[in-house]
Amino acid sequence: MKDAETVMEKKKQLSKMDLVRAYWMWNFFSHSNYNYERLQATGFVQHMAPIIKKLYGDDPEEYKACIKRHMQFFNTEPYFGGVINGMVIAMEEDKANGAPISGDMINSIKTGLMGPFAGVGDTIWQGTLNPIFIAFGVTLASTGNMMGPVLYAVLMLLCLWGLGYFMFMRGYTMGKVGIKQLMESNLLNRILVAASAMGAITLGALSANFVKLSTPVVLNIGQSQINIQEKIFDTLMPHVLPLLLVLGTYWMLKKKRISATKSMLILVLIAIAGGVLGIF
Repeated sequence: MKDAETVMEKKKQLSKMDLVRAYWMWNFFSHSNYNYERLQATGFVQHMAPIIKKLYGDDPEEYKACIKRHMQFFNTEPYFGGVINGMVIAMEEDKANGAPISGDMINSIKTGLMGPFAGVGDTIWQGTLNPIFIAFGVTLASTGNMMGPVLYAVLMLLCLWGLGYFMFMRGYTMGKVGIKQLMESNLLNRILVAASAMGAITLGALSANFVKLSTPVVLNIGQSQINIQEKIFDTLMPHVLPLLLVLGTYWMLKKKRISATKSMLILVLIAIAGGVLGIF
């Protein structure tokens, strides 16, 4: 009976505050020393430092081994991908309490999950939520309201921190078993498809509302004059020129691998030429 009580007393248990502290450290330090050799590894160790000290502070060899394994190459989307961090903390806690979990197993799970969660996270933030929040901010700013950029920043921060906190804590709660079930359920793929579709719809709506292009060109046919914009484009396919401009920009960026800076320069030159020649 005393042996059981002794084991219980020696069990290493992380508190809620330990997890909250680790989350905020990851939130602010994930890219603090971003480099091409290890990418987010040093930021990962930074947010794990208090956890490692609490779990392995009484065992110098395990302490050093834990730091060493988390200095391996790591890179993912830091908010949605924070579920990996929570899961790793749960595994390290189990390992410190004698569970048959090896360092290689922890690193294998980290490297195996960082790609899928990075893909989903980048799609959600850059392809879905960011365009939606930009639409709110741009719409407000276009009316002359200076709160447009503020609204965008506040919405992004609240969403980033809120979802990031949820995913981090969810990863700790689920542990490696829950993550395995999540991957096997194909839920990530469904989320990715839904987020991609939503992002495409949002970008299409933004393009339709804020990309403006028309032509004043008039065709003289006999005694008649035909305004191309009014009589042809607006009648047969409204907003066809903005659509072609958007598709042309997409083609430059994706098909020909032209950088964003060069694409902007090309668009400026086309606009200047079109204005001088009276085409636009």
